[in-house]
Amino acid sequence: MKPLIIPIFISHAGCPHRCLFCDQEKITDRSTHITDPSEVRKTLDAAARAKRFGSYKNRELAFYGGTFTGLSKSHMESLLDAAAPYIRNGTLNSIRISTRPDSLDAERLAILKAYHVTTVELGVQSMNDWVLALSRRGHTAKDSQEAVRMLKNHGFSVGIQLMPGLPGDSKESFLKTADRVLALKPQMVRLYPALVIKGTGMARLYDEGTYRPFSLEEALSICVESVMLFEQNGIPVIRIGLMGSPSLTERDHIISGPWHPAFGFLVRAAIHFKSIAPDLPVFGEASRFRIHAPAREIPLVRGYRNHGLRKIEQTTGATVMGVMPDDTVPSGKIRWELI
Repeated sequence: MKPLIIPIFISHAGCPHRCLFCDQEKITDRSTHITDPSEVRKTLDAAARAKRFGSYKNRELAFYGGTFTGLSKSHMESLLDAAAPYIRNGTLNSIRISTRPDSLDAERLAILKAYHVTTVELGVQSMNDWVLALSRRGHTAKDSQEAVRMLKNHGFSVGIQLMPGLPGDSKESFLKTADRVLALKPQMVRLYPALVIKGTGMARLYDEGTYRPFSLEEALSICVESVMLFEQNGIPVIRIGLMGSPSLTERDHIISGPWHPAFGFLVRAAIHFKSIAPDLPVFGEASRFRIHAPAREIPLVRGYRNHGLRKIEQTTGATVMGVMPDDTVPSGKIRWELI
């Protein structure tokens, strides 16, 4: 079972500046404010009262949205200290934080370790220094390499967050980023294709005509290749695509870019199609057929709004008469029968 993540968003807190692409308030639907220990306790108490809380063996508090290690040491410790009793009494099992690659030092890592932080996610975004500079990220690819080295030496699990499609990026350059991240051997990766959000520096460049985001098709192609690269090498991709807040998706704050409410599912379905393609009848071999697949993989076979079935029909020149659950079929495979 996946861990239960209890998020606390510290939008922009600890960040030295705003990157060209960023507007955490719209992305998370949380206004910038100073998160304090009382908010940590209130959030954890509410989570513990939830009906299914006890059914999760691994319960993790996560500080997202800002640069946790960019906070003052006293502020860091106050937030972690508020969570400490919940670790001691077993309500929580661990804590994770997100931060920038250039905001780590031995003293801060020692604080994290003392308070049972087990996972640190780094906002790497790209391993291309030109892309990072154009995005006003403020750190280099070398900073990311050094941050991963430091974290691993201190025994942390490392997550890396990437943003394909930033200014100056291309499919070729991002896949090189993916190769460089693969060499760092993180424990997990997240992929967030860059979106043009109203009020950001990237929106200004878009309006000026000096920045073009990836199309949905381009972002899908890049993420499919990247996910396959990482996961075939044992690195899980735990998130694909931005989880938009109501303020982001319902108020026209996304100006352009590869936004789709089910982007991650589109990627997973495309990968699954590549897996089952060799099992399909060749074009002209059948006019109507039925597919058998593991029950939990039927949504992937069907695809978003049955787009997967239409692609199968285009590929085979035949009509799919149904998709039947059959757990004797191996994962990632299908069996078909003529109708």
